[in-house]
Amino acid sequence: MDVIIAGAGPTGLTLAHELALAGVRTTVVERLTERIEQTKGGAVQARTAELLDMRGLLDAILARALPRDTEGGHFGLLPVPLDAKPWRTRHPKPISIPQWMVEEELERAAGVQVLRGLEVTRVDQDDEGVTVTAGSRTIRARYLVACDGAHSTIRKLLGVPFPGREGTYRAVLADIRLSSVSDLVPKQAGHISTLTRQAGEHWGMLVPIDGDRYRFTFGPESDIQTALTAIYGEETRLAEVFNSSRFGDATRQLEQYRHGRVFFAGDAAHIHPPLGGQGLNLGVQDAMNLGWKLAAKLHGHVDVLDSYHDERHPPAARVLHHTAAQRVFASPNIEPDALALRDIFTDLLRLPDTNRYLAGMMSGLDLPGRVPDFDLVTADGPTRLAALLRSGRGLLLDFGEREWPSGWADRVDVVHAKADEDYDALLIRPDGVLCWSGEGPVTRAMTMWFGQPV
Repeated sequence: MDVIIAGAGPTGLTLAHELALAGVRTTVVERLTERIEQTKGGAVQARTAELLDMRGLLDAILARALPRDTEGGHFGLLPVPLDAKPWRTRHPKPISIPQWMVEEELERAAGVQVLRGLEVTRVDQDDEGVTVTAGSRTIRARYLVACDGAHSTIRKLLGVPFPGREGTYRAVLADIRLSSVSDLVPKQAGHISTLTRQAGEHWGMLVPIDGDRYRFTFGPESDIQTALTAIYGEETRLAEVFNSSRFGDATRQLEQYRHGRVFFAGDAAHIHPPLGGQGLNLGVQDAMNLGWKLAAKLHGHVDVLDSYHDERHPPAARVLHHTAAQRVFASPNIEPDALALRDIFTDLLRLPDTNRYLAGMMSGLDLPGRVPDFDLVTADGPTRLAALLRSGRGLLLDFGEREWPSGWADRVDVVHAKADEDYDALLIRPDGVLCWSGEGPVTRAMTMWFGQPV
């Protein structure tokens, strides 16, 4: 076995798909015996949508997405939608879809077996690999990736510190059915600023899902009917609870994402308040960054594994930082001075430059090295950049008729194309990140990211 993945959430399954695409032998172990069909993690942000599109996974997710109006995302629940269109994306608004549906599509596409009902109880590593005890099984592999969530068992078994800030509240997320509703209950999903309500000590948000089904987020932690009555009135009556979970606003991040032959990704590496729908997206992006690098090392091409931490720690640290800032605006008990700041910031958010900056930050579209998914024409006809990255290989895109080194043909696709773009040539990594655009010898960048020629 090459890689063991602990955790079959979006992070682990995205990584499993990437490794399977690269021909890496992978085992996924999951503590839960079956998938929980809960709406949590219900937003796919623009950059994540682009990455899924690069692998041909987006259409299946869009087919199952929940209806959503044309509103964009938000910052701190402020009543100004974020407009991601200036970032040249085909997916300018978040995609609303329950996390379990994303997991189903990822698992189906990956085609790997998920060993469910196996809790990891022991991890031993040496210079050659990692041995994992999970349930009655002992599994040996060259690497282990912990994608086992905020309460990561792997992290605890290895004694890895998880520094950060304790939470200040506990809240509830529940999928419910209502038997009757008051006029205060929204009839359709809209911008989040139109859905949030506060009454007394309770704050909450009901989001229509399908018919009489709703996603109910509220705090402080209490009985669901009590919260419904407080926020939406006596006429709003609970008929059924499909599932519920609790969450808080703790903020933590590992100091290092790699510990020997063990890597951490997703919530196992970082947690933060659930403002702006960042968690699922950070995890998927972690996995896309790590997957091809693990494959490159395992196939003996190049070792760029340390760059995983270097590239993925800063974006998560940034999310921890801006969710802390959003807490000031989103607090249900906002102080008068902070309320004045909120009003001023709302006005600033209406300015195009401010809105563009925050839209890029919240959507992940401002990632250094991101290349927009532009249209182009190849010898096979019209296409677009995302379609050329479906193989999970590197891509050397030539807008001329030059000859290129052939020593990387087993790792990098060379495509001659025409496009209405101001580029001569682009070398793009499997995760859609630009690593060369004409400055310096292309062989230097090819060797750095794809190894020695053959």
